[in-house]
Amino acid sequence: MRGGARFYTRDPAQADDLVQETVLRALAAADTFLPGSNMRAWCFTILRNFFLEQMRKGKKERELLAQYSKDTEQSAPGSAAWEGEDVQELENLLWQLSPVLREALVLIGAQEMTYAEAAQVCGVEVGTMKARVSRARSMLRTIMEHRAQDPAPSDRRS
Repeated sequence: MRGGARFYTRDPAQADDLVQETVLRALAAADTFLPGSNMRAWCFTILRNFFLEQMRKGKKERELLAQYSKDTEQSAPGSAAWEGEDVQELENLLWQLSPVLREALVLIGAQEMTYAEAAQVCGVEVGTMKARVSRARSMLRTIMEHRAQDPAPSDRRS
C-alpha cells in the first residue's frame, strides 16, 4: 500500500499520512468488508478514493503540481541534473501518460496486482483495465521511439 501511496503523492511523508488514514478508514469500515473478497484490493480502493477525495477538495493540489513542475525541470533530459538513470527516465515517461493510463500501468506493473484486482480498485471491467494497460504500454513505446529519433537538445541556459 505504501508504494501506491508514494506513487500518488510523490512525497514520502504525505504517502505515510495517506496509508495511515487508509488503515483507519479500513478499520472503521471493517464490517463492510465481504469475507472471501480481496482485502488488498479493498484497502487499495480505500486508499485511492481517499487520495482522489483530497485532490477534489484541492487540499494538496497546488503543492503537488508545484513540486512536480520543479522536479520535471530539474530532471528533464538535457538539464544539468539529468543523470540518465533508468528510474528517473521511467518516472518522467510515466508522467507523460494520462492519469487513467498511468494508474492502470502502475497498478499492474509496480503494484503487481492482477487485472481483476486493478479493475476492482478503479471500478471498471477487467477488459477495460487490460485495454488501458495495453494503450499505456503502446504510448510509452511511442514516446521512447520519438526520444531515440530526436535526442533532447542541449541545455540552452549554460
